[in-house]
Amino acid sequence: MRVVIAEDLALLRDGLIRLLSAHGFEVVEAVDNAPMLLTALMEQTPDVAVIDVRLPPTYTDEGLRTALEARRRRPGLPVLILSQYVEQLYARELLSDRSGGIGYLLKDRIGDVAEFVESVRRVADGGTAMDAEVISQLLTRRSRDEPLAELTTREREVLALMAEGLSNLAIAARFGVTDKAIGKHTNNIFAKLGLPPSDDHNRRVMAVLAYLEAGPVSPDPQKRRSGLA
Repeated sequence: MRVVIAEDLALLRDGLIRLLSAHGFEVVEAVDNAPMLLTALMEQTPDVAVIDVRLPPTYTDEGLRTALEARRRRPGLPVLILSQYVEQLYARELLSDRSGGIGYLLKDRIGDVAEFVESVRRVADGGTAMDAEVISQLLTRRSRDEPLAELTTREREVLALMAEGLSNLAIAARFGVTDKAIGKHTNNIFAKLGLPPSDDHNRRVMAVLAYLEAGPVSPDPQKRRSGLA
């Protein structure tokens, strides 16, 4: 699995190279600025890119903007963003094409090497790996998407955990219910979002991206009273 890394801090960049190499990835290029990143992504055609948001020359959001440009030139390019903060505007734009292969993790919340490596693999395979805090900050506006508004409270909770990359089994363990029960929730989510039958992995990604792009909705009071939520 070929990887391009963009990180301006030499120690962290070297650490990422060593870590990913030790877990079977091939780091084809590691750069420290946005212009070199775009060139590397176009020339190396990696399976996944691990990109810091803040890169030279201004150390603001060059990494994220470069990721957007790269995905415009190469649709569906898997990108895992690493950052110390959430850049909402460009993060939403990154999600808006709904092409999958997207991750956004906060550096100071990455405490498990195995979990991080799994996140890189999941994004490379076309999945999502979203930090819970990133999800929370992205969901800041009320949705006008009617299908999303049809989801119950529990279905939205399941969808939020899907966004973090959890499997049905992991979500079931989080709620203390059976895998079959979560399977029913996910099938309801797919149906309400109008996602046609296809590869289940692809439908999960499409559901997650629709959720993150649309933003939050308020629980239906009638559903809460009836116990359906």
